[in-house]
Amino acid sequence: MTLLVADDRRVRTLTLDRPEALNAFNEELYDATADALLAAAQDPDVAVVLLTGSGRAFSAGTDLLEMHKIATDPDFPRGRHGFIGLIDALVDFPKPLVVAVNGLGLGIGATILGFADLGFMADGARLKCPFTSLGVAPEAASSYLFPALVGRQNAAWALLSSEWISASEAREMGLVKQVCAPEDLLTTARRHAEALAAKPISSLVAVKRTMTEPHRDAIRAARDRENAAFAELMGGPANLEALAAFAEGREPDFTRLPPGW
Repeated sequence: MTLLVADDRRVRTLTLDRPEALNAFNEELYDATADALLAAAQDPDVAVVLLTGSGRAFSAGTDLLEMHKIATDPDFPRGRHGFIGLIDALVDFPKPLVVAVNGLGLGIGATILGFADLGFMADGARLKCPFTSLGVAPEAASSYLFPALVGRQNAAWALLSSEWISASEAREMGLVKQVCAPEDLLTTARRHAEALAAKPISSLVAVKRTMTEPHRDAIRAARDRENAAFAELMGGPANLEALAAFAEGREPDFTRLPPGW
């Protein structure tokens, strides 16, 4: 099992549970998380979803070992939803989503905060959008959501630099609402989730819809642009060098790539 699901007081807690892989998303976890969001959206007893991770990481993003297999083996079995299906589930999720970043968050482990209605981070947690270090493009509509959330310059640094973002920097940017001591993170996130869950679900859905509906077309357009750019770059010289370097335990060397890469 890669995802733990627990219900209490109309809050459904989803816990990413691949601690040995730093909760990296493989096809199985993408499917499980998308299915869980779709089910929570339809469940009349669920008012709020709280998402967190087990162990020392929130999520290390896409499982790079599996990504390498997908990039080099056209017959590698894909999930029913996969990454794109999870993003679709996040875009369409009609109820409040609370995200508690308990540790490292890379790739989708960082960009998912663009879909969080409330975000919380442990004070030792860190975020990274490692797209340029992997030779690929942004994901999860972050090219639209991050500038809207944190401003163009903060978003440009986060998406272009592949540098770590501390919890305090994430709070200062506006990526998360509050930074907590690790032992207080889930208590704080759950307190906020339960405060929302005590309200009428119909009203929560209406408020979220009025906030998100004006942005839906722009989010979907950004997602489509990103997916096209990602598909173009995945398996290219820069991406293959990055994945090979990861598999070999070394730093990638992009200086030897063909001109333009």
